[in-house]
Amino acid sequence: MEQLQELIEQAWEDRSLLKDKPIQEAVGRVVEMLDQGELRVAEPNADGTWRVNEWIKKAVVLFFPLRQMETIEVGPFEFHDKIPLKRNYAAQGVRVVPHAIARYGSFLEKGVILMPSYVNIGAWVGSGTMVDTWATVGSCAQIGRNVHLSGGVGIGGVLEPPQAAPTIIEDDCFIGSRCIVVEGVRIEKEAVLGANVVLTQSTHIIDVTKNEPIIYKGRVPSRSVVIPGSYTKKFPAGEYQVPCALIIGQRKETTDKKVSLNDALRDYSVAV
Repeated sequence: MEQLQELIEQAWEDRSLLKDKPIQEAVGRVVEMLDQGELRVAEPNADGTWRVNEWIKKAVVLFFPLRQMETIEVGPFEFHDKIPLKRNYAAQGVRVVPHAIARYGSFLEKGVILMPSYVNIGAWVGSGTMVDTWATVGSCAQIGRNVHLSGGVGIGGVLEPPQAAPTIIEDDCFIGSRCIVVEGVRIEKEAVLGANVVLTQSTHIIDVTKNEPIIYKGRVPSRSVVIPGSYTKKFPAGEYQVPCALIIGQRKETTDKKVSLNDALRDYSVAV
């Protein structure tokens, strides 16, 4: 592994090395290991934080100039791209509904269900997770186990800069219809996002359950129930409403995780 990393780092600093076969083989091997789940772009630490494996992201970026455009035929459908599609879903224990697409270099753990959706290179999707209709999982995004990405959800991808953390959805989360989570935002375990929540690194995530508001940015605390909201902000031209996200409660610990995904929203009369 250290040798692979060293070769990737050398090529990252000097792209002319991409013509050398050992470099090409190293880049290809890293992407192959991503595809098989032997490597991850980001991994959880024991203390609940995450570490980003920058050199692996660099390998993904370097993979593109090594690939040539080619025609990919799937029955009557035709694509023209540099990256092949994943294959052998039955052997991996993954259910894939037409027209779901996952790119080579992404990893789908056994038990994943893909409705017509898209999973990009470098992404990791955990067992028991459903990527629902027209949901997208961006490059290098990390999706935990037993997550539900509802219809039309957009999970942002990130390749550069290499040190940037990918978007992370931890285990047992429910992401409601048409939610957008981008720019490396982290949704912590068992959190629930109601429909149409939009989260970027600058979005105010405001806990309104206490006497005084608590503002978070870049992460949603575990077990939070979140809905779209707005707050008043002053501009030179006057006061206007700016989008935010509101934490309005917590999931009940007494409720089974699978059942409570929808119940947590209904408890607060929130749209799924």
